[in-house]
Amino acid sequence: MARKDPYRGFRFRVEFDHIQHGGFSRVKGLVRETKVDARREGGVNDFEHKLATQTTYGNLILERGLADEYLWAWHEEVVEGRIGRRTITVVLHNEADQQVWRWLIERAFPVKWTGTDLDAGATQVIVESVELAHEGIRKG
Repeated sequence: MARKDPYRGFRFRVEFDHIQHGGFSRVKGLVRETKVDARREGGVNDFEHKLATQTTYGNLILERGLADEYLWAWHEEVVEGRIGRRTITVVLHNEADQQVWRWLIERAFPVKWTGTDLDAGATQVIVESVELAHEGIRKG
C-alpha cells in the first residue's frame, strides 16, 4: 500500500536541510532587492551614474500550512537564544504533483510562528504562518 502523503494537498513543499517537514498553500516574501546609489558627476547634467551597493532580502513567510513538530522545536530554540541557521528549500509542484521550481533560502531561522484557531473537530495541526529571516535566495 502506498504511503499517504499528508502534504500532497499543498502546492509548496518545504524542506529544512533537505528533509521535508511541511507543506504550505502560500509563500510570500521571495524578494531580493539591490539598492542603487546615484552619483552626479561635475559638468554632466543629462544623467546620474547608478552604482549597485547592497542586495537585501525580506523575510520569507509561509502561510496556511501543515507542518510536523520540527518547525515548532526549531523556533523554540530561537526563543531560548540558540539561533540555528538552516537552508530551506521551497519546492513548487504543479497539479500533476511534479516539481516545477526550487528556491534555496540560505542561513534562515524562524522569527515568528502563528498557529491557527484551535478546533476540536480538526484532526491535523495546521500552521497559519511562519516567518523566517534569512541571508539570501537562489534558484535550486
